[in-house]
Amino acid sequence: MSAYANQVRDYLERYQNEFGDDGLFDPHAVAEWAYQNGLHKPNIKTVIDAIASDISQVCREEYRTGEDGQRYRAKHAARTKQGNKTKTLWADLDDVRAPREHFVRSFSQRRQQIVGDCFQLKTDVDVYNTKDPLQPSIQIPLDFTYDVEELQLPFKGKKAA
Repeated sequence: MSAYANQVRDYLERYQNEFGDDGLFDPHAVAEWAYQNGLHKPNIKTVIDAIASDISQVCREEYRTGEDGQRYRAKHAARTKQGNKTKTLWADLDDVRAPREHFVRSFSQRRQQIVGDCFQLKTDVDVYNTKDPLQPSIQIPLDFTYDVEELQLPFKGKKAA
């Protein structure tokens, strides 16, 4: 665990001891409290990271509508290694200059994220199901073929007017 993570855990614990009577906390409220109490002093890298995070979030949320009426994500990220650093680069799906390889990598990485999410969901459900063996087990199907096909139905054979 990093020193920074330990520092954050320490002031989060202090915040919860001071304000956490219901066990819930808002990270923004904790951050404001930590900053106002001099517990967290952001450096220029922290500020740049926060702005970069905002930029990525805006990119992640930009959608467009195709000629057939399908809504698609406009910008796509792919992690890449440059020297000994890992970077996340973004490209616009409609930008003809953006290399195909970027999108191949992006789509592959997003698929791996989905697989990881499904694995974690399955693990969480399995653990939950062992907590009370007298209850029926919760079943979570992980084959999404029919779900995706059903969502595509309204767009099959549709062209812009």
